[in-house]
Amino acid sequence: MSEQKQINKSETNKLNIWIQAFRPFAYSASVTPVILAAMLALSYKPNETAWFLFPVILICAVLFHTGANLVSEYFDYKNQVDKVDTFGSSRVLVEGLLQPKQVLNAGIIAFAIGFILGLVLVYFRGTDILILGLIGLIGGYFYTAKPFQFKYIALGDLLIFLLFGPLLVLGAYLGLTGDMNYYVLYVSIPVGFLVVAILHANNTRDIKFDKRAKIKTLAMLVGLKGAKFEYYFLIFGAFLSVILLIIFKVLSPWSLLVFLSLPPALKNVKIISKADSEDPSTIAMLDVQTAQHHMIFGLLLSIGILISYFI
Repeated sequence: MSEQKQINKSETNKLNIWIQAFRPFAYSASVTPVILAAMLALSYKPNETAWFLFPVILICAVLFHTGANLVSEYFDYKNQVDKVDTFGSSRVLVEGLLQPKQVLNAGIIAFAIGFILGLVLVYFRGTDILILGLIGLIGGYFYTAKPFQFKYIALGDLLIFLLFGPLLVLGAYLGLTGDMNYYVLYVSIPVGFLVVAILHANNTRDIKFDKRAKIKTLAMLVGLKGAKFEYYFLIFGAFLSVILLIIFKVLSPWSLLVFLSLPPALKNVKIISKADSEDPSTIAMLDVQTAQHHMIFGLLLSIGILISYFI
């Protein structure tokens, strides 16, 4: 009996390690845009939305996100970006909890399953959704992989904005409705800003470590002062863009509900304002806290769109 308990405990520990590797705290970056797209589909195409495809779209988005996380984990470890004394990654490799090949293979499998499942969407929606899916696959894999390594040449912020902002919202909307309504691109801008803020919080914390690893991130290029300014721009830009979208009648005034998320946003801004590049521990959890704000903001924006549909 005790042997069985040991086996069960071992299996539980292994599962926990894999969950740690997946970094589920960051899933708001893929889940929130899909929920937002669903509310836009309800608003623009209520009678033409294929709701049975929603789970497929959501699972594909999470699988691609998981694949990107795992592949990034592998290459950051191999390129000595992540070490024992750094704060980035899930730490499953730097702490020896998993083998590098296991993590890379798991990432490739996640991408493969996501792509195969995505063929269901291609069947119903055609080649446009295939193209968007391939862009997501290529961008996610080569974020840290050769020959592009977008993260290492200060293009990570731009790529993440495109992948988890306009392209994911448009792709999810297209999957649900079969329609390429480019107005949804405008609505994706606020959540796009905030998903970049998650990455940027991580990169600002890691400025001195990234210098040591001889890679370039935007935070490193602009320095700590410039990195703080960029974070302010991304956070407040999300709120400002909602106001502008209301003024131009892309969104209804109900979208002002996003301002209920202002307190945690201001708390995060205060945290980064005190950041010290020589003591990254002061903002060690800012990426997680920014992800939490991104989720709250995105859900409030989605609720605002939902209310405007019924009223």
